[in-house]
Amino acid sequence: MALTTHMNRDQLLQRISDVALLRGEFTLRSGRKSTYYLDKYRFETQPDVLAELGKLFAEKAKAAQVDRVAGPELGAVALAAAASMFCGLPFVLVRNQKKGYGGDKLIEGVVNAGERVLIVEDILTTGSQVLEAAKVLEAAGCKVAGICGVINRQEGAQQNIEAAGYNFDALFTTEDLGIKA
Repeated sequence: MALTTHMNRDQLLQRISDVALLRGEFTLRSGRKSTYYLDKYRFETQPDVLAELGKLFAEKAKAAQVDRVAGPELGAVALAAAASMFCGLPFVLVRNQKKGYGGDKLIEGVVNAGERVLIVEDILTTGSQVLEAAKVLEAAGCKVAGICGVINRQEGAQQNIEAAGYNFDALFTTEDLGIKA
């Protein structure tokens, strides 16, 4: 069955909240404690949500005039693939570490020196993981044209990414989800 949904911004935000916003006590990747958790896999594995996010990221890629989309493993793999399908640009995956066999590389897919790349990410808290991906792409000779996440938790990621010299954008913030800092 083909996917033919269309959601406006508010409907997409509500859908993400419904499937992925968990309340309780959680420890985040950064080590911080939180009273809520946004489970990226709960929204990224929903075809309707993934398609809408792919469309939004495709618009960002076209606006940034990039040659390629990149997604850090593992959370942004589906997002990069969806964006690629909607904008018609190839994508690459950026590994956290070399796998130790096969090509043993940090970038999966083809990337060429001089290309402009948009990095897409799921949830941005401090931005540390996406900044590592940016360094890997730059080491391969790419120009990181921007970093765009699905949700900015508003806990330092934007400041850290901009301080490192990158353009930052997010489709939504935790405030959009009704979460007060």
